Amino acid sequence: MQVYDVIIIGAGPAGLSAAIYAGRARLKTLLIEKGKDGGQIILTSEIENYPGSLEKESGRSLIKRMTEQAASFGVERAADTIVEVDFSNDVKVIKGKKGEYQGRSIIIASGAYPRPIGCANEKEFMGKGLSYCATCDAAFFEDMEVFVIGGGNSAVEEAIFLSTFARKVTIIQNLAELTADAIAIEQVKANEKIHYVYNSVVESLEGDGIVEAITIRNTETNETTRFDADEEDGLIGIFSFIGYLPQSKIFENIVEMERGYIKTDEKMATNVPGVYAAGDVRVKNVRQVVTASGDGCTAAVAIEKYLHH
Repeated sequence: MQVYDVIIIGAGPAGLSAAIYAGRARLKTLLIEKGKDGGQIILTSEIENYPGSLEKESGRSLIKRMTEQAASFGVERAADTIVEVDFSNDVKVIKGKKGEYQGRSIIIASGAYPRPIGCANEKEFMGKGLSYCATCDAAFFEDMEVFVIGGGNSAVEEAIFLSTFARKVTIIQNLAELTADAIAIEQVKANEKIHYVYNSVVESLEGDGIVEAITIRNTETNETTRFDADEEDGLIGIFSFIGYLPQSKIFENIVEMERGYIKTDEKMATNVPGVYAAGDVRVKNVRQVVTASGDGCTAAVAIEKYLHH
């Protein structure tokens, strides 16, 4: 059986960047992806904050170029879903639904995904008014009305950020109060642009191709309220910040984790020799395309040195 120098699990920005660097280093590299390349970024219709991105760059166009670049350096591909791993020996074993793979080192770049709101039509409007990243998409809603789902630190901090663009921000919280830190709550309460709807959840999103209306249900009275986009805007921004779910379950009890995220050092190394993690699946503060790409680069360079030693 072929033993690869490095096997990369996941073809998002972290995995593709790692593949590019590993391929350029002439490492025998296998990149495994269960679905489409790109991960969360392919849901983004326009990217303005990735260095060097083209005008009107979309998530799909950026990932397409990354994929082509990785292929140009001889990176091999496998379309498979990983179901089991064995990292106990020098040669690591990865078992997928379609086959078994062996590598001297591993980069876990399986990513994370936003916790779903759970409302009707959620999938239909991803990237079409519904966003899980204020840093990515706030500028598209300048002088419009937006709704923020959640009441924790992330939701409150992003609501404050969104208020620098939107004319009105409404936080929808399923509890009777915000659950963010006291300082964050003080800051958000001092912001006149930000309003609140408590004890409420989102029932549905509606519109013709883009979000034009949101229906909210009060969890105490079951009363529903519909908010329609201003006629001049034609669009409502919905930003959900109710947490992320790392795709790390098959690595439980194998590598060290924190709340489901894989712990690494600054070289992206886990506690298991030869096993690295990059991108949104690892413990980190900022989850952006540029930071995921940096993680992938760091992991691949570290592995090149690890293999040589």
